[in-house]
Amino acid sequence: MDHLPLPLEGITVVAVEQAVSAPFATRQLADLGARVVKVERIDGGDFARGYDTAAGGLASHFVWCNRGKESIALDLKDPRGLDVVRRLIADADVFVQNLAQGAAARLGLDAATLCAAHPRLIAVDISGYGSSGPYADKRAYDMLVQCEAGLVSVTGTPGQPVKAGIPAADIAAAMYAFSGVLAALVRRGTTGRGGPVEVSMLEALAEWMGHPLHHAMHGGEPPARTGLAHAVIAPYDAYATADGGRVLLSVQNDREWRRLAEQVIGRPGLGTDPAYASNAARVANRERTDELVAGALGVLDADEALARLEKAGIACARLRDLHELAEHPQLAARERWREVGSPVGPLKALLPPLTLPGGDEARMGDVPALGQHTEALLHAVGMTDDEIAALRRDGVAA
Repeated sequence: MDHLPLPLEGITVVAVEQAVSAPFATRQLADLGARVVKVERIDGGDFARGYDTAAGGLASHFVWCNRGKESIALDLKDPRGLDVVRRLIADADVFVQNLAQGAAARLGLDAATLCAAHPRLIAVDISGYGSSGPYADKRAYDMLVQCEAGLVSVTGTPGQPVKAGIPAADIAAAMYAFSGVLAALVRRGTTGRGGPVEVSMLEALAEWMGHPLHHAMHGGEPPARTGLAHAVIAPYDAYATADGGRVLLSVQNDREWRRLAEQVIGRPGLGTDPAYASNAARVANRERTDELVAGALGVLDADEALARLEKAGIACARLRDLHELAEHPQLAARERWREVGSPVGPLKALLPPLTLPGGDEARMGDVPALGQHTEALLHAVGMTDDEIAALRRDGVAA
């Protein structure tokens, strides 16, 4: 079989982007071979560059979302800076923006305007709440959208709703922007035309809320917040082990419960005891069910508890922290870690989860410094050295 190139080789993306949603979408396009030109503000660039300094002096959000891109720093409020972006877009296949609502339209960089001028262009508008409706102009940050989408209402403990520990609304919007670009590229391949792609954070996350949403809408009560436990299955929770670890297990049917009772708890009679024999009974008697499991696992260390559960055919997992994730034996065995270059030297990064066997590995390029590619890109759109010097002198480019 012939060795296949990355699927987006030859595709050029221009992005006026910030924070997470658009940068994470375009980083995935870069991983698949696209050339991504990131347009940043001259005064500090993408504001995610300043979120923290945890990644060797760089911001962890920025390192995660921006490898493999070329950075050009421009003042888009100056007509000369905006003209550079328009020149870049004229030669691009895809344009992505997630500016504040209305900002792209004021610059003439909204999808409708650009696609009217460039019929083959795929132009993506990412917003918080969409381009119309009463929330169109509302500020939209990840945690706020998690609240509006109901995610917080189903996450946490009975007494305390909590946000997700990752930017779920941003990630949801990024994934639909990414898949929307791929779908639009397929359509362009058959019709020759690009077109607008619209994604809102609220609508993306509302889709991800499908299970609890349908559960509540169609006659059921909203699922209860149960921490690490499952609302309608027992036992399905995390249990402490003797060495300070925590082990999660999930019993999906009554056959598994009988195996758990015999081989792990050591009380075979629980398998047929009417108080525990069915899932409905175990849920009704959840506190005692959990006490039985906790008592059996609490005298074992985590490794031994997991070994017994695996031998009994019970689904289980270790509750890991982030350092343990970084050292996860499965990721190591599958060789998922690589190094990417950055202004502070090599940094570890995970291969993207989308694997295409038989072809080139994902292109995991360097994390760019602000304006690292400004001069080369200005030359590429036809500017002379004198013109570039004037832009730098006037603070239009950096």
